[in-house]
Amino acid sequence: MRRFIMVVCALGLGCGFAQAQETRSEEASGGTPHFAETSGAAPDTQDGAAASEPAADELWDAANTAYINGDFRTAAETYERLLAQGAVSGKLYYNLANACFKEDRLGKAILYYRRALRLTPGNGDIRYNLGVAEARTKDHIEKIPEFFFVVWMRGVRQIMSGSAWTALSLAALVCALALFLLYLLAQRLPVRKAGFYGTLAAAVVFVCATCFAAAERRAALDRTQAVVMATAVAVKSSPDKSATDLFVLHEGTVVRIADRLGEWCEIVIDDGKKGWLECRKIEVI
Repeated sequence: MRRFIMVVCALGLGCGFAQAQETRSEEASGGTPHFAETSGAAPDTQDGAAASEPAADELWDAANTAYINGDFRTAAETYERLLAQGAVSGKLYYNLANACFKEDRLGKAILYYRRALRLTPGNGDIRYNLGVAEARTKDHIEKIPEFFFVVWMRGVRQIMSGSAWTALSLAALVCALALFLLYLLAQRLPVRKAGFYGTLAAAVVFVCATCFAAAERRAALDRTQAVVMATAVAVKSSPDKSATDLFVLHEGTVVRIADRLGEWCEIVIDDGKKGWLECRKIEVI
């Protein structure tokens, strides 16, 4: 029994250390959905940023000031300089998307809104602004209906980020171990029952949270979704400029990359239609 208790304690300490190491994406907080969130610290940059570049805080403040003053082009360029330095956060992508939207660059705006949403899937402002931007695109493609349970599960999964689901799974694991220990050591029957059923409940939460965390990570690293950047592009029947035009897509339309062949990508749109276009006409989310 003493050896079992030592193992449980070691597992609890290990989980606590892992949870402490888990990083969280910086979320945009509050604010009216149509405006960038300009408060808070600048996103952290990677260690490899050039020493000659201005500090991240300076660029962040300069970009926010330009946005407030209505100079959206300068704001977007400054946010992009932060990205070039290695800064990554949902707030940065959100502000950059808002600046591009104000400049009527729908393709870039939708691209950055979707990148922001991957880092902060539960942010309602980002989702609302993305809907406004996509409503302005020329292509209104009817999606193939999905099974309601799949849609519901995706909605539950997107309530929190992958990091938050990971933290919840670790907390549930610690609770499951503690309740199992209570079940083993308790003398009274009601307490043993509470420990047993509590262990089962915590185990279910652990499994679900772990699955959601893994799914969110896969979604964040997905390289098959892309946004059309060209004003208009003809989708071909084969990877050849002389091939037959099947249909035309416009800036801001989201496509799924099914295959690649040299400089050509086979894409699929939401209604199931597929064809080939040049990879340089789209940008991966």
